[in-house]
Amino acid sequence: MKRVLAVDDSASMRQMVGFTLQKAGYDVTQASDGVEALEIAKNSEFDAIISDVNMPNMDGITLIKHLRELPQFKFTPILMLTTESGGDKKTEGKAAGATGWIVKPFNPDQLLAVVAKVIR
Repeated sequence: MKRVLAVDDSASMRQMVGFTLQKAGYDVTQASDGVEALEIAKNSEFDAIISDVNMPNMDGITLIKHLRELPQFKFTPILMLTTESGGDKKTEGKAAGATGWIVKPFNPDQLLAVVAKVIR
């Protein structure tokens, strides 16, 4: 079973992402911000990470930078799921190591298609 870490400060968004992925057979772990996600990630391995950009304590772009420093996440797909659609943020995310960018609100089928595409 493929493992996904879903990171978002919105409990309802985490539930929607978790429900969508679990229904498709993924094992989903949830974190409420970048600090919590990084702590979970240090002791785990995931096949993909989906993160919001704007969160308290540690934003998604900073989270990507920290994850990319960990050997087990050097090549792990990291998708940004956010309301941010500006080119500057996307460029910043790509430079940090984001694999892809999905703008909220998301379509469950689109999310599943993107996750399936990036997970090997």
